[in-house]
Amino acid sequence: MRGENKSLEEKISLVLGELEKKLQNEKGEEKSADIRPVCEGKYCGGCRRECSAASKEERKKEVFRKNVVLQVVKSAAFLLATVALVQGIVRTLPDSVTANSSVGGRELPIYGVETDKKQVALSFDAAWGNEDTGRILEILKKHNVRVTFFMTGGWVESYPDDVKAILAAGHDLGNHSENHKNMSQLSDAECEEELMKVHTKVQELTGYEMFLFRPPYGDYDNHVIKDAYKCGYYPIQWSIDSLDWKDYGADDIVNRVVNSDKLKNGSIILMHNGAKFTADALDRVIQGLQDKGYELVPISELIYRDGYHMLGDGTQVSDK
Repeated sequence: MRGENKSLEEKISLVLGELEKKLQNEKGEEKSADIRPVCEGKYCGGCRRECSAASKEERKKEVFRKNVVLQVVKSAAFLLATVALVQGIVRTLPDSVTANSSVGGRELPIYGVETDKKQVALSFDAAWGNEDTGRILEILKKHNVRVTFFMTGGWVESYPDDVKAILAAGHDLGNHSENHKNMSQLSDAECEEELMKVHTKVQELTGYEMFLFRPPYGDYDNHVIKDAYKCGYYPIQWSIDSLDWKDYGADDIVNRVVNSDKLKNGSIILMHNGAKFTADALDRVIQGLQDKGYELVPISELIYRDGYHMLGDGTQVSDK
């Protein structure tokens, strides 16, 4: 990306340099035209006035034509500069990444991963509340487990110390949009703004470059997934929903996760740090998964970063 920006800047400089030369040449030509003989023909005496008028008219047309060409070139230069500015703001995944997120014309986020490793990932959406974040971090530390936290811009602003604590404990910081809107109802520009506002906040707060994005409410369509990749993010869903936000109780959360018929290698589990019974259930969820032989890893270590394609159910499959 940095190489591309440099190339664009060089192109802009070249265009502006050519413009400057062209302007200088234009001025020189106009001065030369002013001192040229009005008519170089044999019969100048009787037609001097007529030739002078015709010559002036021709010069006006020539100047008008050159001004039009100059304005077109200036517009092209402005457009090139605008593109460079936008590309400088919006992050993209490296050009070397080869991935296909499309299945039958549908763009899909990563629901889970096909892997021979007996690994699963716990994830917490942080969009409201913070009463139990410290307790959750303590439980994770107790089990030496690292997870992924997807945070909204509002949550980052409200609890900056917790954002730092999550990162210091070795967990992933993930993007959950700036305002927790239904992304499929937004324009491309609005989607990019939702992603990059919170991205900038976290970067300025911690220095960390987030690259995992979970759409609020799990709401997405083709343009949301494309916008995420354009901004340098891997879009992430889940394959197991704890439904902790429905407040059915700790036992229900444990049962839905540990005994899920969807539990397998590469599963991504959805929980919320602000749900009423999540912290109460977490110890047993971790223990239950470990008792079944699963290693809990953050999503950043579970997914493939390059050379992959998607199955129709949202499973990410390596091409290697």
